[in-house]
Amino acid sequence: MIAKRSPRVVVLAGGTSAEREVSLGSGMASAVALARSFDVRFVEVRADELPRCINAQQEVVFSTLHGVFGEDGGMQRLLSQAGIEFAGCDAKSSELTFDKVKTKAVVKAVGVEGARAMNFEGEQKPTVDQIVEELGASIVFKPNRSGSSVGLSLCANRTEVAESWAKIETGAWLVEERIMGRELTVGVIDRRALPVVEIVPKSGIFDYRSKYTKGLTDYLAPAPLPEKLAKRVQELAVKSYAACGCRDYARIDFMMTEKNELIFLEINTLPGMKETSLLPMGANCMGIGFTALVKALVSPACDRFFGTSAATF
Repeated sequence: MIAKRSPRVVVLAGGTSAEREVSLGSGMASAVALARSFDVRFVEVRADELPRCINAQQEVVFSTLHGVFGEDGGMQRLLSQAGIEFAGCDAKSSELTFDKVKTKAVVKAVGVEGARAMNFEGEQKPTVDQIVEELGASIVFKPNRSGSSVGLSLCANRTEVAESWAKIETGAWLVEERIMGRELTVGVIDRRALPVVEIVPKSGIFDYRSKYTKGLTDYLAPAPLPEKLAKRVQELAVKSYAACGCRDYARIDFMMTEKNELIFLEINTLPGMKETSLLPMGANCMGIGFTALVKALVSPACDRFFGTSAATF
């Protein structure tokens, strides 16, 4: 039932990044679910600009844009400048968390450790020998500002390092020591952690293909972890979320080694939002269905629209 006193919700999807198709899927699923509680408009974004049709006096935004201009603070800054309330992290925290190097530095300062790494510009990249000497030959190359594993390259030996290195010509890059172990993710809503979800790609690599090809990855929700360890993962997720100034919701990813060491990977401020996406999986472990979840995610924006205190999840 649609609430009598609520703004219209504008769902933004699409965008211009390499993750456009993923965003369209998230946007359509979210729009359908939100329409059970709100008056909804679906807006397909086709340029790096603010859609002109949004009415700040009557509407709030629920963005499902991914990648550049979606998660990097670009759209968030334009929305804020136009006086439009929106769900999710603000421009400052979005810009920070889209930069992997800066994010790792911020979370490390509060005791959340990431993998050993080097960062560089493509035009001034270190030599293969320098990389291997510093980090070893089992490493991961990734663009510093990207999502959905776009551009990810995993290496197991010096030959593979050299092959990946040769492909890098421009842009900001991060090369990290490859952490072998279990991949875990935690949704955080209003500084409260959802149950931990474990990601088990059948290929052993959770790359773009494994993420978005049905049947290539298994998901364990909740993750089969001892209670104390699961709480530790949740605590580190909330600590990372708070340190980066996140609001409303986000998803935080970790690797766990055989010694149960937890290694921070990244923060996703606009995670995938289909019913089968990772954040909804965590919510479902608590008996919270997709419709109730997206309603809860947009509610703080509605509260800000009316100038009231944000509702707790």
